[in-house]
Amino acid sequence: MLNAATLDFIRDHVNDDVRQLALGRVPDDVNLREALTQIEGRQLSVRKLPACAATDGFRFPPRLSLEQCSSEATAAYKRTIVARLISTLPPEEAKEEGLSFIDLTGGLGIDFMTIAPLFRRAVYVERNPELCDLARHNLPLMDCPHAEVLCQEVTSGDSSCFPQHFSCCLIDPARRDAAGRKVALIEDCTPDVCAMQDQLRAHAQFTLIKLSPMLDLTAALRVLKGITEAHVVCVDGECKELLLVMSSLSTADEPIIHCTNLPNGTPFSFRISEEAMTIPQFAAQLGEYVYEPHAGILKAGAFKTVCQRFPVQKLSSAAHLYTANQLLRDFPGRVWHIEDSSTFNKKELKRLLAGIDAAELTVRGFPMSVAILRKQLHLRDGGSVHFIATTLADNTKILLKVSPPNS
Repeated sequence: MLNAATLDFIRDHVNDDVRQLALGRVPDDVNLREALTQIEGRQLSVRKLPACAATDGFRFPPRLSLEQCSSEATAAYKRTIVARLISTLPPEEAKEEGLSFIDLTGGLGIDFMTIAPLFRRAVYVERNPELCDLARHNLPLMDCPHAEVLCQEVTSGDSSCFPQHFSCCLIDPARRDAAGRKVALIEDCTPDVCAMQDQLRAHAQFTLIKLSPMLDLTAALRVLKGITEAHVVCVDGECKELLLVMSSLSTADEPIIHCTNLPNGTPFSFRISEEAMTIPQFAAQLGEYVYEPHAGILKAGAFKTVCQRFPVQKLSSAAHLYTANQLLRDFPGRVWHIEDSSTFNKKELKRLLAGIDAAELTVRGFPMSVAILRKQLHLRDGGSVHFIATTLADNTKILLKVSPPNS
C-alpha cells in the first residue's frame, strides 16, 4: 500500500522524465522506487493500456511485466471470442448465474479484467505473489469486484487450481526457460499445455490458449487435440498473438484459422486443407497494383488461398506478393500502385533511378538483403520514393517503383 506522500508525488510528476526524477531529491516519506515504477508504468501504458492509464489508483508492475502483457486491443478481441463461445453453450449451462471463468496465468490481468465481467464467477490464478497483490488492488477498479485471486503454481496433473468445472479457461504459458531464453516449441513453454491438455478439457468447456507469434502454429495444431479455431492476431500490421480455442466436446477434424489485423481489419479465414488443395495463379505480367497480405495471413501460411479469395495473381513462388489491374480496397494487407519497374539490367536501372539518391527500400522473395542492395544501388535511406525488389514467376529479378494508391 502506498502512503499519501508517495501517491501525491506520483500525481505531481506523472508526466516527468523518470531518469531525471531518479537523480533528484525527494522527501523522506516518499517511496521513490515505487513512485518511479508507477510513473514509468503509466507513461508506457498510455497507448497500450489507455483505460488502465486513465484509471486513478491503478497500480503498475515493473517494466518487464508491462512489456509482456496483452494490450487492451488484443484483450478486447479475446473477449469477443469468449462471448461467442459461451453463447453456444447449452441453455442449462449458459444461464448467467452458472457461467464461470478461470485465468490460469493471470499476470498483470489485462485479459482477465476484460473477460471476467462476462461471468458470474471469475478466478484469477498467478504464481507471482507481487502480481497477485496488484490484482487484488486493481481488479475492483476495473469492473471485476467479484474476482477471486489464487496465488498458485499451475502444473500438469495438479487439479487444485480448478475449484470447480468452468465454462471457460484462459492460459498464457511463459515463452522463456529458467535461464530467460526464448523457447520455440509449445512443449517447452511453462506451464506445458501439451501435458495439461486432457486436464484442461476435463475442467473447462472451452479453453483459450494464448501463444507467442514466434511459435510454429502448424506444430501446435499437430500436438494439441480438440482445437476448433486458431486466431492469428495482428495490430497495425504487426503479428502479436496466436490464439487457439480448445473444446472439451470437439469432434472437428480440422480447425478454421482466422487472421485478423486490428483495429479495423476484416478476418481472413481459411483451413489448412483448403490452402493445400489450392493451385496458385501466377502473373504473366505486372498489373497496375501490387499487394502484400498482412503479417497474420503470412504467419498462417495462406499464400495460395489469397488468389482464390481475391482477383489477384501471385508474382512468384519465392515472393508472397500479388498483382492486379484493379484497386481492391478490401484486400487484407498493403496495396501499392506500380509507377515504374525495371529488371537489374544496368541500362534499365539507370533509367529507373535517374535523379534518385535516397529511397525507402523493401525486399520480398529477393536473394539480397536491404543493406547490400541499397549499397549496390547507391541509395541512401529515406526520401519520398519507395522501391520493392522482388522476383517474378520466370525467376526474373525486378525492381518496382511504387506509391500508395491515389497519391
